[in-house]
Amino acid sequence: MASASLSIWGAEECRRVHAATLTVLDECGVEVRNFPRALELYSAAGARVTGTRVRIGPDLVERALASAPRSWPVCGRGDEADRAGHSLDLRDGESYFGPGSDCIYIRDPETAELRRVTVADIESLAGVCERLPDIDFVMSMGLPGDAPRAVDDLAAAAAMFSATRKPLLVAPKDGVAVGVLRDMAVACGGPQAAGSVMVYAMPSPPLQHDGDALGKVIACAELHVPLIYASAPSCGTTAPRSVPAAVLVGNADVLSGLVLHQFARPGAPFVYGAGVGATDMRTGFDGHGAPEAWLGQQLGADLARFYGLPSFNYAGMTDANDLDEQWAAEEFAFTVLGALQRSTLIHDLGYLQVGLQSSYESLVFGDECVAWARTYLQEMRVDAEALAVDEILAVGPGGHHLGRKYTRSHNREFWIPSLFDRSVHDRWAAEGSRTLKDRVRAKVAALRAEEPPYRADAATRQELAQLLRAAEEQRLAAGA
Repeated sequence: MASASLSIWGAEECRRVHAATLTVLDECGVEVRNFPRALELYSAAGARVTGTRVRIGPDLVERALASAPRSWPVCGRGDEADRAGHSLDLRDGESYFGPGSDCIYIRDPETAELRRVTVADIESLAGVCERLPDIDFVMSMGLPGDAPRAVDDLAAAAAMFSATRKPLLVAPKDGVAVGVLRDMAVACGGPQAAGSVMVYAMPSPPLQHDGDALGKVIACAELHVPLIYASAPSCGTTAPRSVPAAVLVGNADVLSGLVLHQFARPGAPFVYGAGVGATDMRTGFDGHGAPEAWLGQQLGADLARFYGLPSFNYAGMTDANDLDEQWAAEEFAFTVLGALQRSTLIHDLGYLQVGLQSSYESLVFGDECVAWARTYLQEMRVDAEALAVDEILAVGPGGHHLGRKYTRSHNREFWIPSLFDRSVHDRWAAEGSRTLKDRVRAKVAALRAEEPPYRADAATRQELAQLLRAAEEQRLAAGA
């Protein structure tokens, strides 16, 4: 496919990083905390377990890489058309975009004030995602402060299930939640909808896995729920002050998780999570906008492609605290940069304040940025139709193509923005001199005023509530 993309490491560089990763896993290993079952499984797989230290030989890594599937289908919910219309093919070479999860704060769309996220916010944001054409999967954009703490993660999931038929990517607290999420999906779309949910888990760099993370790893494998396992070591704190070294630490984290995942159930779907931080040593701030972080994310994408695995990466977030010039510049630039990395699942559209804050405006603007990026990434053919030699010869020197059949037939292939302004100054002034922020806010208001295209019925909502109550009782009984 002749189209725009980025890469830094080729096959030879990736082979060297892979060899270094094997050395780290074999000689140093990883710590596994508070989860005896994982230690037992690692030992049964052939790893050398001493106390909580797990050393993993190269053969185990290679076996896990060989058994992980290179593609996996994820469907939507609803009727057959809904499932197909919202389906994803998790494989290298396909890219899908969505928001992020678990922000603490939201910028209120009515008052513009910063406040805690609620369950109602998450349902409303999911409803907006349902309407946005370039949002392919949905994450919560918030951790609800008004939900019972024991099940705030699952309350967010229930809110999303209630407002969208698109695939969900959820970051639950533990492995118990994985089965609950599948049951929620089935409640909303029948048995076929069980394949509409994906789960996000993270190790604890450097070279550590806790019980909650590995509980999700094992549960996802056993239930065939796609697992996104993403480390995020930061240069100079949880990794050496070197971008390649931080990527190596992250690679060791992810591959050691893959070994356990594939031993629990060979062939279970696994998505390689790429991500590196770059701490500002003056402030301790680990911003999304650091160029070194984006270099690390690109290197992670290169490694995932080297392994042939679907990948998880970033786009469309900003370190800005408000909807200002920095917000617009970073969100657009990082959407295009993230798209060019060509990862499979690309998340965090709409994040502000390093993932602490979400906003409707940022999400809606992110959808516009994705549309621009997708147009830029389209295939550039060199066949007869694309080169249009006969058309050029027919018009000749000094002519024009405005009224030609070729122009009419291809005109709709060109993207028309809904938020970016292309008018001359007089027209722009006559229409109210509206800024980008004005246009974004107007679109948010219009989307929120529309009748929702999907809303779970009362019976489905009741079933979701029952599943939520049962999960809360189980967690409270377990001392969660």
